[in-house]
Order: sequence, then C-alpha cells, then structure tokens
Amino acid sequence: MTRRLIVLMLGPVAWAPPDTDPVRWRSALAEDVVDLLATLAEVEPAIAATAPDRPLADAIAWPGMPVYELPENRVGAALHAAARDGYDQAAALVSDVPDLPGLILGKLLRPLTSRPVAVAPATNPGPGLLGLAARLPAPEWLPELDLDTADVDLVRAAAPRPAEVAVAPGWRRLRTPADVATLDPAVEGWDSTRILLGG
Repeated sequence: MTRRLIVLMLGPVAWAPPDTDPVRWRSALAEDVVDLLATLAEVEPAIAATAPDRPLADAIAWPGMPVYELPENRVGAALHAAARDGYDQAAALVSDVPDLPGLILGKLLRPLTSRPVAVAPATNPGPGLLGLAARLPAPEWLPELDLDTADVDLVRAAAPRPAEVAVAPGWRRLRTPADVATLDPAVEGWDSTRILLGG
C-alpha cells in the first residue's frame, strides 16, 4: 500500500484583516488547514515549521501528528523529511487556505501514479503555488522551492521534460481583502477563521 503524507508548510502570512491580531489570524488559518488534513482518508498529515514557529506548530497539531522542524521554509526539506520517514509520496501545502476542499488535495496527489511531480497553482493574482506533490525520493531536478514565490512555469522549466510535471486544479489563497470576500459562509469548515472574522 502506498504511504502518502501531506505536510502543512507553516510559512509567513503577510496580511491580516483590519483590527485582527496577525498572530491569531495566522494561527486560525493554519489550524483550519490542519483540521482538514487530520480528517482525510488514505493520507497522513504533518506540519513543517522553522524553529521560531515550532511553538505554533505544536499548538495546532493534533495528537500524534508529526512536526518537522526545518532550517528553512522550503519544499525540498519537507519532502526529504517525508522520504526519511518511509513515505512513498508527499505533498507540501500552504497554510492560508482554510476553506480548501479535500477533493483538491486528492487531485494533487492523483497524477503521481504516472508523473513524478504535480503542482497546484494559487488561482488568485500574484506569485505562489497552492502546493506541490512528488514521488519519493523527490527527483534530483526538482529545485528548492518556496511556495510563496514559486510558480508552475518554474517547476516545469526545471524538469527534463515539462510533461513530467502534472498541473492539478488550484485554489484561492487568503492574501488580500478581496480574497476574504470570496469565503462562502454556507460551506462547512474553516471554523477558526470564521470565528475570528466575526462568525
């Protein structure tokens, strides 16, 4: 049976709603993503964080959920940690998508049956990916990436052939007031973020 891991990358969050504590905002976004990962079938969840963010990672992790302490908030380090723990496939995921449907994550992992790497773009304007998935160990050609600055073209350009990188459906990240306005109150989940926004 294929062992799969999804790693929440506890990266910086550059923006918070007015009159909202940025630390609480960042924690709420990440907590909602962790809650989603903990309920998925056929995949195990983990959190990756640098040393300064280790207390936050420990606070939002579910019991028994691994926390990888990384020297930098980079995808390659997270994939290496997953390979070291014996996983066959792993995905690195941003932490500012509290309302992400679990189906999107399934579509990020599915192409790994025939491709070594899959990427999911952030669908709103600006740089960055939603996530990246790879068979483990990750291909040597895969560059060290920051999910906040990388894009699909960068990953495909690094591959021996662009077709080796599958492009999965993306999702909107919460990075501006316009992004927050797209949250759907009728959709279940994202409880921590919902409470912080006033219900």
